Amino acid sequence: MLFVCYPKCSTCKKAEKWLNENNITYDFRDIKLENPSFDELKDWYTKSGLPLKKFFNTSGMLYRQMELKDKLPSMSEDEMLRLLSTDGMLVKRPILVSDEKVLVGFREKEWTEAVK
Repeated sequence: MLFVCYPKCSTCKKAEKWLNENNITYDFRDIKLENPSFDELKDWYTKSGLPLKKFFNTSGMLYRQMELKDKLPSMSEDEMLRLLSTDGMLVKRPILVSDEKVLVGFREKEWTEAVK
């Protein structure tokens, strides 16, 4: 499994603690240092079954500075994926990626059902 997070994020810290407490092996990736690529994001989006808007960190400063709330509705999926691939701080985290599933954001119940 791949665990994509921002180490300073409190939700990411909770998710990492949960992974460790449940003895789940994962590869750690700092989203700020290694931003997901367009192709990775497209793959994750497809596997997740979520609307693409769920991949945006809507509470982030960059999201607000870029006024994306108003811009996203008129953007195509490719445009949104390209934008997400430009800066890891635009991407909602943590993300847990397995061969068959992608979880975005940490909700313990959802992660427990998906991983165990």
